[in-house]
Parts: sequence; structure tokens; C-alpha cells
Amino acid sequence: MIVAGQSPATTRVEKDGNGIMATATDISILEAQKREPGTKNAARRVRVSGKIPAVVYGAGKDAASVAVDPRQVLRILKSESGHNTIFDLTLDSDRVKAMIVDWQFEPIKGTLLHVDLQRIAMDKKLTVTVPVVLKGEAAGVKTEGGILEQLLREIEIECLPADIPKSIEVDISHLVFGVEVRVKDLPHSEKLKFLTEENQMIAHITTVKEEVVAAPEVVAGEAAVAPAEPEVIKKGKQEVEGEGEAEGDAKGKAKPEKAEKPEKAEKKEKK
Repeated sequence: MIVAGQSPATTRVEKDGNGIMATATDISILEAQKREPGTKNAARRVRVSGKIPAVVYGAGKDAASVAVDPRQVLRILKSESGHNTIFDLTLDSDRVKAMIVDWQFEPIKGTLLHVDLQRIAMDKKLTVTVPVVLKGEAAGVKTEGGILEQLLREIEIECLPADIPKSIEVDISHLVFGVEVRVKDLPHSEKLKFLTEENQMIAHITTVKEEVVAAPEVVAGEAAVAPAEPEVIKKGKQEVEGEGEAEGDAKGKAKPEKAEKPEKAEKKEKK
């Protein structure tokens, strides 16, 4: 099931034979004013005034530095279709269709700092990323005690602006061990061209990998055995010394002291 995006203020909804719901977004508007480009001080002044700096480009026109209301931008980003929402951008007397293609938040306070806006031609195809939503309860989780793991949460597609889906839903109730859902298994439509490689895995059933932790008494036992190495060295030294003594004894036995000759012994007695 492929569901097309809706603006925060939903208007007319049309459904074709492929189940694609296209929404006309003619109420969502983002107002922009020209600003001084380039310097950090200029951007700081824009934020102090309650606006945030932005850049508008695309549709064969020059890029323009503008300031927009962050509340309006957040309203679009938090809508069902998120950054894929197509809205009307007003600048001076011009009014064009546009999308948010990039944005930046302050990492600590979480305040919106900057956005990039792209002008949209409704008759030209775009490349966008849309979320993949898993529907149903996997049999491998329900009956086999497995865990559902989603590896791919977004895919890249190409389509006309009016056909951008809010999300692409896939039923995973049939998933068991050894069965996988890949990009090629997603519901396709003639209006959408999938750019993500078709064999990339989206979801499968896996098991919990238990980590073996040594018991405290085992760790203590290993610690107690550890100091045995110096004793081995000492013992080796004693064995070497013992071998030296044994060798000396062996030499003493091998070479006994020579007995004095009888003649010399007699001479000593006469003296």
C-alpha cells in the first residue's frame, strides 16, 4: 500500500486504480521575505527578529536568500508528509510550489536555524526519500519467539510531485525465520520508480544473542591463580641451583682425592 502525502490542511483527495492517493495542497503557504545574504551577522539579525534564514533555488531560476517564519516551517516538517510536503511559497508578488530539501537544528536547544527550499515544477519528476512502514505482526515473533529487525527505514524513489507518497507500507505478517522482505517485495506502482537497489533487505526475523558473563567466583578464582607465575620462576631458579649442587657432587665422586704414596708417607714418619 502506497499512501501519498497530505499537507497540514488537507484538501481534495483523489484515488486512482493503483490505490495511490494524491492530495492537492493549495492551502499550505510559506511566506518569505528577501534578506541580506552572506554574513553571519546578517543571519543573526534575522534570527533576532523572529525569523530564520533560508535559501530558495531550482526551477531554472537564480538562488535567492530569504527569511521565513520558523513556526510555519516546523508545521510543515511535523505534518504527515513531512519534508515531502508540497506547499505554496510566496516571495514578493511571486507564488510558486516548493519543498523543504534541507534543514538545520541547534544541537542543544533544538531550535530551527536554517532551511533550504526548492522550487517545484509539477510536471517534472523529483527524486525523494520516503519512509517504509511495516504493517502486521510477524509470525516469527508471535509463534517462534523471534525478534523483528528493520534494517532499511527509507527508500529513494523518483516520481512527479503530486505522486510523492507519505510512506510505503508492507505487510510483514508472513515473516518467519529464514524469510526476508527486500525492496523488490514492496508494492510497486507505474507512477513510482524505485531507485534503491532492489535486493537490499528491509526486515527479517532474528534471535536474541545472549552474552556470556563470567560468575564473580570464577573471576575471583582466575585472579587468585594469576600470581602463580613468580613462584614458577623462583622454583625454576631453585631447581637450577640444585642442579649445580648435584653436579658438584657428581664431580666430587667422579674425581676423588688422590691418596699419598707409601714412600712419601714413610719419609714423613722418619722426619
